[in-house]
Amino acid sequence: MALYTRSPLARFRFPTRTVPHNAPPLSANRVSPMTLPVSAPPLSASRISPIALPVFPPPPSANRVSPSALPVPVSVSPGGAMRRAVSLRAAAAAYRRGSERGCGHTADTGAERGPAYRQGQSPAPRRREYFYWVDTHGRLYLDDAKVKNFITCFKDERFLAFFFRHLQPNRSGRYEDSFPFLSLCGPEHNFVRCQDLPVVFTRVLEGEKGSGALLSYCGGGHRLVVPFQPHCLTYWPQNGRLYHPGPEGGGGVGLVRSALVEEWGDGFEYGAGGATPTHFVWGGRRYALGHPLVGRLRGLGGGGRGEQSVGGG
Repeated sequence: MALYTRSPLARFRFPTRTVPHNAPPLSANRVSPMTLPVSAPPLSASRISPIALPVFPPPPSANRVSPSALPVPVSVSPGGAMRRAVSLRAAAAAYRRGSERGCGHTADTGAERGPAYRQGQSPAPRRREYFYWVDTHGRLYLDDAKVKNFITCFKDERFLAFFFRHLQPNRSGRYEDSFPFLSLCGPEHNFVRCQDLPVVFTRVLEGEKGSGALLSYCGGGHRLVVPFQPHCLTYWPQNGRLYHPGPEGGGGVGLVRSALVEEWGDGFEYGAGGATPTHFVWGGRRYALGHPLVGRLRGLGGGGRGEQSVGGG
């Protein structure tokens, strides 16, 4: 029999049911009637309260664009439209040039612009033309390399030896003013210009069987050497550099690298003026310096042409 009792919650008019003392124990599958209000119907799995559903705006359609997303029209003056068209044409032309094989380049000789060329160009059948540059450290680079330092220069001794052994004055009729030297390799014409001279002596090597000291040049090691002639060292006052006889292909004279001159610094003796060295001490002997290469240097124009600024080291 169900008994109804008065409780503090009675004012909410939710009647409660009291379980008799002799009621059987609750099982896991049996729910006590006290847990549910008497008037509350059981919830089914397929019935969801409308209050539990979140309210979302309708999804935008693929063909529906919000008016706020549309760009605001901007008035462009006729002059601005013309400048924009010119910029687009220039960008398109630059893209077409970059997509071609190789890249165009205008050789920069420092004071003036040199002739236009392209690495690997072919002005005639079975001929290719390449362009190189030598700095005052004796390093060889591609002439159009944007960065010139020890990382970007050529270092293979066999390649350097072959390249400089075939060096000669440029009398090909092409680029003679901008590239005064040429190295031939079969159908390849390698045009060379330099910061001073194409031959740069970099270190002293010992000759075989006591034949005397040798001067190595342009990174070729023992493959590129000339006998060291201390009495022929020549000081050129126009640039303050030291020169030594070199191979005829490079003009018969070569620049002595500044680092090598510093190593020899204690061996030079100067006269009263103190500007031009008069003697040089080498291997226990004292050599008088007559500077015999002045005339040849003057004929070369006081060194090579094609000044550029490069990284040191």
